Amino acid sequence: MAIPGKYNTLNISKVVDFGVYLDGEQLGEILLPMKWVPEGTRPNSSLEVFIYFDSEDRLIATTMKPYAQVGEFALLKAKAVNEVGAFMDWGLDKDLLVPYREQKAKMIADRFYLVYIYADPKSGRIAGSARLERFFDPEPAALNPGEEVDLIIWAKSDLGYKAIINNQHEGLLYESEIFQELERGQHLKGFVVKIREDGKIDLNLNKPGFEKVDELSAKILEMLKQHKGFLGVSDKSPADEIYLLFGVSKKTFKKAVGGLFKQRLIEIEPDGIRLVSLD
Repeated sequence: MAIPGKYNTLNISKVVDFGVYLDGEQLGEILLPMKWVPEGTRPNSSLEVFIYFDSEDRLIATTMKPYAQVGEFALLKAKAVNEVGAFMDWGLDKDLLVPYREQKAKMIADRFYLVYIYADPKSGRIAGSARLERFFDPEPAALNPGEEVDLIIWAKSDLGYKAIINNQHEGLLYESEIFQELERGQHLKGFVVKIREDGKIDLNLNKPGFEKVDELSAKILEMLKQHKGFLGVSDKSPADEIYLLFGVSKKTFKKAVGGLFKQRLIEIEPDGIRLVSLD
């Protein structure tokens, strides 16, 4: 079934001078204008296209790639603002409207805003909203601790950064466990640490558990060998120094060092750690 606001693979029903018509199934024939028709396109073949509404509210297809599709969040620039709403650049010829009622505060031209792209349930028209909380899945997240997820940085909070998980849920990255610059709208991978009883989700940019520690342990041993068996860093070193060297939190580093010590692979000295044997 062809869906406006989404990528669709549609069959070509006929070729005309000004483009090709695609079989939009329940939506009828949809025009792909000639300027977007790939070279070598033939009748009875298929194309992956994005379907949206043109300036006259007619369904149209394009091979251009919008910055996001219906059901996704994206950081978009407001190109113009009037009494109707804000018109956002989302990578297509026609701008995306964020109606005034869907703005948390009045938008200003040339500024960037994190918005959710949705299809109006009555008209089917595609629009954006800055009222992000309305679009989070109300059902408990079907996630497990340690699971890798896609994140979009949403907003700074007193505890750290709010992040959108898999375009569905809200989670939190704690300030004390972040050792890199984060920006609103940034896409990155993260991991689920815990799902609390109230449904809130704790996140981390590093993989928790022993798998991460095992990888780190190997890295520590390799660095010790490269530095003649000694590193001037220990579990008492500043967290930012540890992250700069190993790319992990101090907590994860301490767990790895403790494991290596218990295996009698290293010695912990007042000013660093030492490899027991270089063999």
